[in-house]
Amino acid sequence: MLRRRPSLLIRPELDDDLLHATLAELRPALQLHGLGAGSSRPVWEPAARLLRATGRDWDRRAHRVSVLARNMPAAIPERWVADRPGHGDALLLSACAAVARVPVGDPAAVRRAEQACLRAADACPGDPTPWLALFSLMRACAVPVRDAVPVWTEAVHCAPWHRGAYHQMLGYLSPRGHGTLSDMLDFAWQSAVQAPHGSPLAVLPVAARVELGAHRQGLTGLAAIGANGHWNELRAAEELDRALSGWFHTAVAPHAEAMTDLNLLAFALTRAHRPAEAALVLRRVGRHMTRHPWDLLPEPERAFLYWRDGAAG
Repeated sequence: MLRRRPSLLIRPELDDDLLHATLAELRPALQLHGLGAGSSRPVWEPAARLLRATGRDWDRRAHRVSVLARNMPAAIPERWVADRPGHGDALLLSACAAVARVPVGDPAAVRRAEQACLRAADACPGDPTPWLALFSLMRACAVPVRDAVPVWTEAVHCAPWHRGAYHQMLGYLSPRGHGTLSDMLDFAWQSAVQAPHGSPLAVLPVAARVELGAHRQGLTGLAAIGANGHWNELRAAEELDRALSGWFHTAVAPHAEAMTDLNLLAFALTRAHRPAEAALVLRRVGRHMTRHPWDLLPEPERAFLYWRDGAAG
């Protein structure tokens, strides 16, 4: 009898089952009248409980707050702030939700989101997350990179080598963001070289090379010729070797977005024609496929399963 393959888990919470359970509790369909009317506990209690449990793990806190802000009803953080004025976690989640939903063409709404981030930063000293939310807002509003750097610096001052901070800057510096290819690639390489051994920033140059491919894939005409040739460069092999030896093969505990980095690394290894290593990385991924970067391929899920289950056989 054939065994059925387990379905893929493509979800923003990645492999964070506690975050997944919290999101399920916060779904309006599971709450009376959508806001917990008639319940003996506040509607925001699941989020509060999750953030209390996260503590000062800034990497995981940033990931959890970001996912909550984008996937929970906006009324929940608003209710939390109304019920607990001045509470740091409430102000932080409310600010991140405001940034996630702000219409960038509305200057008044942008200003309110900015002020919400600054209030959260005051209420959560030492936490990089409010500064990262403000940095994200500045990117959405196309603020020049040089003007956004001081905000990014505040975040990394709170948490040196913060994985999310460096990936946000990478996106800012991308030509698909507000930078240039040379700035993006140089930033990624220098960051990886300077980061401590075992840091997930060893994967940052790989992420930059994936972003380079995404940029070139969007080009047309003569500019698109040889769009994937960058995977054959000597520097690409060096970047992959650094990611494997400097992070993947270390015994460092997984960080919050490890599954994202594993998907990036596996995808890059397939593009560089290193199938055995790609399959090895994908076995650690298991069911937790991320949409990006596999969405750069015509049939993302089929490609993922092919490389995970068949290529090393």
